[in-house]
Amino acid sequence: MSTVVLGVGGGIAAYKAAEILRRFTESGHRVRVVPTTAALKFVGAPTWEALSGQPVSTDVFTSVPEVPHVAIGQGADLVVVAPATADLLAKAAHGLADDLLTNTLLTARCPIVMAPAMHTEMWEHPATQANVETLRARGVVVLEPAVGRLTGKDTGKGRLPEPADIVETAMAVLERGEARTADLAGLRVLVSAGGTREYLDPVRYLGNRSSGRQGVALAQAAAARGAKVTLVAANVAVPVPAGVDVVRVETTAELYDAMLERSGAADAVVMAAAPADFRPASVATTKIKKNDEGTVPDVTLVQNPDILRALVDERQDRRMPLIVGFAAETGDETAGVLEHARAKLARKGCDLLVVNDVSDGKAFDRPENEVVLLGKDGTVTEVPLGAKLTVAHAIWDSVAQRVDKGDSWPPRV
Repeated sequence: MSTVVLGVGGGIAAYKAAEILRRFTESGHRVRVVPTTAALKFVGAPTWEALSGQPVSTDVFTSVPEVPHVAIGQGADLVVVAPATADLLAKAAHGLADDLLTNTLLTARCPIVMAPAMHTEMWEHPATQANVETLRARGVVVLEPAVGRLTGKDTGKGRLPEPADIVETAMAVLERGEARTADLAGLRVLVSAGGTREYLDPVRYLGNRSSGRQGVALAQAAAARGAKVTLVAANVAVPVPAGVDVVRVETTAELYDAMLERSGAADAVVMAAAPADFRPASVATTKIKKNDEGTVPDVTLVQNPDILRALVDERQDRRMPLIVGFAAETGDETAGVLEHARAKLARKGCDLLVVNDVSDGKAFDRPENEVVLLGKDGTVTEVPLGAKLTVAHAIWDSVAQRVDKGDSWPPRV
């Protein structure tokens, strides 16, 4: 049984922390709630004590013989702060310790996850952004806030991610342990996921079987390891993870524009989406109807741009992100899966190629995956069948190794 410290900041979203607490306790974890004084104006101490079975205080002078301002942080296996207000982020970044929660943050040597919630203007303020960057560089996992309804009539970025998503990310951090929790801290990663749609008319489209599960798992894993993640989601069939920026696209052209626009600011780009190779040369403005003669309309296809190759070409004039491609392959009479994949790696020019054998429908829309990682340096890493989140971490392990070596990727300064 792990010990989780749940810090609660003084924001209107404090009531959602009760759901976070419930999910942790129902998973068998011992939870100590440490609210700020302001948080108790939103949710009172009796609620936290009843739900957690643990005493609640906000100052360092309660139960002094137990030295709580040191003992709580020292005894924690994980600290989660939700909501993390702008004030709390600032205090944590600057090492201030004027209450029990900020003292706990200073004494904790376990993984720390902070889920910000505030008005959009506060989140976007340069001071808040600088504090977030400081915390991430120290290994704190700071999630990106969600976009949605805020206090009053305001809508924008700054909403607390859903409690289930916060707990899922926090559990992923806890499961990895302290040693490599935030090995991607301070890095900006761009991940694509899902399958594109190429419209024939307002109703019909050409698509593929990609559900986006693996790309979403990659985004979730990167966020859990401390990276700032942007997920370009093309018609994904699964919920997107908490703590990442999401850009929604439909077509290959939209995916191309979104990836190329953002790749220059990234340290790593993972092209996990499945873009269509072809699109109709023209799109009917009205629904294509059947006719009495039973004739079928001819559909002329044209080739879509090669997004992975374009990303490789684009970085030649920019600061070089490490680029990871995906290859969904089947063997045929000319070559096997790996032979086709090696040819693709050479043709595309990316640094790492994740190879999926999709014979007989393997990998598509399934919770497990099995891949081979081909490095442009000749390395071959087999990742055995496992949950797609486990596979995602194996991919990031390879990325992290290449960061340390400096392969293709100048270190951040």
